[in-house]
Parts: sequence; C-alpha cells; structure tokens
Amino acid sequence: MRLQRGRLHGFLGILWIAVSGLLAVFAVTPAHADEIRPIVIELTQQRDDLWQMHWKQPVAGRNFLAIEPVPPANCTTTAQPVIRQGSAAFLGSVMLQCVGPLGGQTVRVPQLAQLPGKSDALLRVEPSDGPVQSVRLTASQPEATILQQPGTWQVFQTYLIIGAEHIIMGWDHLLFVIALVLLVQRGWPVVAAATAFTAAHSITLAASVLGFAGVNQAAVEALIAMSIVFLALELLRDGQATLTRRWPAIIAFGFGLLHGFGFAGALAEIGLPQGEVPAALLAFNLGVEAGQIAVIVCVLAARSLVRRYLPMIEPQIIRASAYGIGIIASYWLIDRILGW
Repeated sequence: MRLQRGRLHGFLGILWIAVSGLLAVFAVTPAHADEIRPIVIELTQQRDDLWQMHWKQPVAGRNFLAIEPVPPANCTTTAQPVIRQGSAAFLGSVMLQCVGPLGGQTVRVPQLAQLPGKSDALLRVEPSDGPVQSVRLTASQPEATILQQPGTWQVFQTYLIIGAEHIIMGWDHLLFVIALVLLVQRGWPVVAAATAFTAAHSITLAASVLGFAGVNQAAVEALIAMSIVFLALELLRDGQATLTRRWPAIIAFGFGLLHGFGFAGALAEIGLPQGEVPAALLAFNLGVEAGQIAVIVCVLAARSLVRRYLPMIEPQIIRASAYGIGIIASYWLIDRILGW
C-alpha cells in the first residue's frame, strides 16, 4: 500500500513538473511588462461639428485582426481612415462631421468579439467645452453609449475594472505576487509584504502619473523581470534564511517602487481623463489591490490544499513552480535587455 502511494505521489510530482514546463513554454510568449494593454479609441472635438477619431491597437500574436471603430450614427467620415503601423501597434485616424451633440450616441467595435484572447477597448470622449469621459468596451459588449453628463462614478468604475484586470492579466506582476506569497508562506508576513508592495507601487505610480518622477520604461520592464528572477532563485533555496524570508516587507517595498513605474507606463498608454485624474488614479490603484488580494487568496488556498492532501510532494511542487517562474522571467529579462 505504501509502495502504491509512493508511486502515486511520484507520478503526481512528475505530472506537476511537466505541466509547469508546458506553462513556461506557453507563457514566455508575452515579453512586455503589462499584457493588459487595451485598444484605445479617442474622440476629440476640433470645432462644433468636426471631431477626430483616433485609435491605437497593440499588435498581439500572429493572428492579427485590425479593428475599425464604427462612429456615432449622427457622424459621417469626411475622408478615408488613415491607418499606419507604429512600434508594436497600429494607429488609425479619421475626421468626422457630426450633426448635433454626441451624448446618447454609441460607438461600436464589432471586431472585438473576433480578436484572439481577452481584448478590451477604452473609449475616451474629449469635447472642447465639457468634461472628458472614459467608457470600456469588451468582446461581450463591443459598443458603448456616450453619456450626456459623465460623472466621477463612471470614471471610477471604468478604471477600477482596468486596474483589477491589469494585475490579473499582467503576467509579470502576477508572477511576482505568486512568487512572493510562495516564498513568505505565513499569514501575517504575507499581509505585511503585500501591504508594503501596495504602498510602494502606489507612491511611484502617483509620482509618475502626476509628473513628479519618470524613468526609462524599457529599463523598468527589464528590472521588473529581474525582480521575478530574484524571487525565483530565493524560492529554490528551501529552508534557508534568504533576504526575502528575513525581511519580506522591506524587499516587497523596494520592488514595489519598481513595479509602480511599470503600472504607470501602462496607465500612460491608456490615458487619464482630464478633470478626473484623482478619481481615475485612485480607482486604478484600488483595482490593482483587489486583483492582488484575489491572487494572494488563491495561492494561499492552493498551498493549503497541497499541504493537506499531497504533503509528500509539496517540495517538488514548490520547486517546479520556482523553476517555471524563473524560466519565464529569465526569458523576459533577456528579451527586454536585447530590445532596450
């Protein structure tokens, strides 16, 4: 009976290592710091009846499908759209002649449902004499209605969702949090480390967005990858008093300052609505924190289940996870340094 259990545990350990390896192979595809970079569509008023619609679509994967936003029904194009390819993105622009206000009108992106993976779009409407509003479009809801009178709550709700998706779908921030929780393990030290990480990235995110600080984004992305490699290496030193195990909050705070600049880079691409910057920034930060808490709870729950039902192979599982995280982060590090 013991022999059969030993074989079962051994088989499960090998299976977990194989799955981790496969995940590493598939996960190395994204090399940028923040995978949650939505399509951005801007409607900017030039004069009473003339608007410019501009969009930026990040290039993702081989099966690329270019979008073409459908303008409001009371608008007609004055010329053919101009589309050009920029660095890692397609840029489109078209002038619109509109009859009457845009409030109550809809903007559609029908190609969202056909794009591979999780594709979102952020619509920003900038009238010449009114508040800027931001509305989110998704594959399941590829159209958005422009509000007559946008409010703070609408901006808050939009950026809260973007922030939560940013931590959950942003591979490198996600792996950093997972590695940190696996390394620290215990309840209160995990809470302290997570709080320190949140406080730190909030500081640099706000400082960068408000123009008080700025760093080279390519360098930030490379250093973020290096921070994950560092945690993966410490995770492999099982049972040793590593820097992170001794001072988890201090290490998390230091790396959190770095990750805050990464968040700021992604937020700069999305943009903040003028006049609602504090609400949007607060909502984005709270969304990131909500996503981070969800990840921490899931990791702690998964490790608790492993300790209860598969205690014999827990070291193999942690080791396989460390190797998987380390391989992915090392690929990112090399790729980002070469692309610097």
